[in-house]
Amino acid sequence: MTNILIISGSPTSVSRTAAVAAFIKNILDEKGTKVEHLSVRNLPAEALLHAQFNHSEIKRAQKLVEESDALIVVSPVYKASYPGILKSFFDLIPEKGLAGKTVLPIASGGTPAHLLTLEYAFKPLFSVLGAREILQGVYIVDAQVSYTGDEIKFVDPQLEERLASAVLELLEKIVAIN
Repeated sequence: MTNILIISGSPTSVSRTAAVAAFIKNILDEKGTKVEHLSVRNLPAEALLHAQFNHSEIKRAQKLVEESDALIVVSPVYKASYPGILKSFFDLIPEKGLAGKTVLPIASGGTPAHLLTLEYAFKPLFSVLGAREILQGVYIVDAQVSYTGDEIKFVDPQLEERLASAVLELLEKIVAIN
């Protein structure tokens, strides 16, 4: 069975990122895919900041990454990059820890000006960790969606189609590989 890990990189509990992750999880659940969701904000801050590789919660998160066939990384863009908490987490993933995995990056930001974050921040990170394939990401401008808790409403119906299509493309690639 295909195993996909959704990693949410937002430092806040109620966020656009969490709503997008829930939307994606629903798509994958409907397809009968095994899906895990990891919100990096729930990992112990001290363990992240002090690079405590042997902390039990960090080891559990590392194991989720290791056991996944693919990752979907959903993150806000702050100052033209992903949040530090997400970087701190990926710093604790072993060298080549994404080897053999396909990654779909999804980012959201206030303006289209941060669109290239997918190319110039996310792709190098996943590449250095050895990802087999990094799919074309989806960038979400904040004004294209509204959310309440984990519920998302697409103001732009084309965005909803692009997001769903990217998730289904990932699923097809993973099924073909396995």
